[in-house]
Amino acid sequence: MRCTSLKHWALYSAPLLLVLAALWFGFASEGDVAAFFRDHRAAHAGLKLFMKAVTDWCNPLFYLVYAVMLLTAWRTGNRERLRFVLVLLVVQGVVAGLAVHFTKYLIGRPRPGNGPWYEPLSGRAAQEALPSGHTTEITGWTLPLALRLSRLAVTALFGLFLALVGFSRIYLGWHHPSDVFFGWLLGSVGGFAAVIIADSSLFRRS
Repeated sequence: MRCTSLKHWALYSAPLLLVLAALWFGFASEGDVAAFFRDHRAAHAGLKLFMKAVTDWCNPLFYLVYAVMLLTAWRTGNRERLRFVLVLLVVQGVVAGLAVHFTKYLIGRPRPGNGPWYEPLSGRAAQEALPSGHTTEITGWTLPLALRLSRLAVTALFGLFLALVGFSRIYLGWHHPSDVFFGWLLGSVGGFAAVIIADSSLFRRS
């Protein structure tokens, strides 16, 4: 793994990790975080609406981005870009799809406001907080682009977008800060996996 990639990952991750650190050190517990933002949402309808738009449309935006990339690569015969997008789609399906939902189901952590008790294997949406699927998915979409482009401004922009999405999940009361942290971690694994596989000789024709 190139040192450059690690530097971009650190820059990309910094905004979200700073937000999470502020919440962890600024409140006595994650329950206090949930209570604070519950009251804040009630008093700030406009901000709540904005955060809902962020959380609802962040990932669909990248469905469009990668659909355009896939179509463009196919029409122009750009095999490297086509390979990158196809590998990323498969990795996202495995990590942001299967792995996230299996982990949520297996752990059964309650979402904020649903009590302290874990209910593994319950299958109830209220018990599927860990990890944050939105955070895992948006990390999986944006990190590979940041690593592939290797431009500091782009990496920083994607990092700010990730922080906004992760914070929106906490603000809206869907996740605890630690859920978002593990979503970022799992998404980072998927993001690196997509880039490494796409750049490797695996499945390439000789």
